[in-house]
Amino acid sequence: MATIKDIANAAGVSLATVSRVINNGPKVGDATRERVKAIMTEMGYRPNANARALVTKRSASLGVVLAELLDPFFATLAHGIESVTRKHNVQILMSAGSIEKATELKAIETLLEHRVEAMVVHSKALDDEVLIEFARQAPGFVLINRFIPEIGNRCVWLDNVAGGRIMAEHMLKQGHKKLAVISSRYQIDDPVDRITGIRQALQSAGIDLPESHIEYSTPDQEGGEKCIQNLLAKGVDFTGVLAYNDAMASGAMTMLLDHHIDIPSQVSVIGYDDVLLAKYSRPKLTTLRYPVEMMAAKAAELALSYASGKKPEADITFKYTPTIVKRESVLRL
Repeated sequence: MATIKDIANAAGVSLATVSRVINNGPKVGDATRERVKAIMTEMGYRPNANARALVTKRSASLGVVLAELLDPFFATLAHGIESVTRKHNVQILMSAGSIEKATELKAIETLLEHRVEAMVVHSKALDDEVLIEFARQAPGFVLINRFIPEIGNRCVWLDNVAGGRIMAEHMLKQGHKKLAVISSRYQIDDPVDRITGIRQALQSAGIDLPESHIEYSTPDQEGGEKCIQNLLAKGVDFTGVLAYNDAMASGAMTMLLDHHIDIPSQVSVIGYDDVLLAKYSRPKLTTLRYPVEMMAAKAAELALSYASGKKPEADITFKYTPTIVKRESVLRL
């Protein structure tokens, strides 16, 4: 494999000149720069990313741990991160945590073993103490979609309690008082926080939410179908469905239509996330926009910045709030 010395000899320039070309440095004429690049291509030279990181004091790679790789939500999250790494010419090392402690732990440890100092981690299964310790080990450790007060300056997160309130308040404003909730069965903060927000809004309106009106399943379309099936089997009377995410909302609408229940004239449905699925469902889904791509880009910028030596500021946090997107699946009574 060709070395930087081989390139310098072939081009008739100094090692310093080749180094400047590799790192896009100044003081190199255009003709020389192009000649060196052409020789690098001809000789199949590949710069050592880790060595270049030592020179530029910038992370050569960004580690990413997501819950899933196929889910539309996480695909959007990954796209937000990729937009930043492309701008900074940084490679991505990505793995899935599957919302399991052992898998998440292995994914983060593997990144550390590869000396990855910048990482964006979506962890729902690991304990706070474990993640705090990882933040001590990796300068550019940033959490997304989770808030831990002790490392709040490394957290980019969404206020899910506010999100639950917003979706319930929208249904109430449309005159819906008989509500059902379909939620994720995973024992993580997001579904708990959203239901907390929903209850807050309903309690303020003097409306009770019985446990029999809440169904839990997998946070996907099949889970949404099962939840509606169970609600109908129990004979729960509802005019509105508040779904944990757009995938569950989509499955819920499919099951309602299969039972000849029209949307939204008989039952209104609201989702959460505003992934592409929401815009192209029929009817188009009213939902809460989760600014995940913006949040992911922010998390990636923070991770690279911290890894390059910038110290996280104390008493700062990066909290986002979802907003309502009104479409066709909610009708005013």
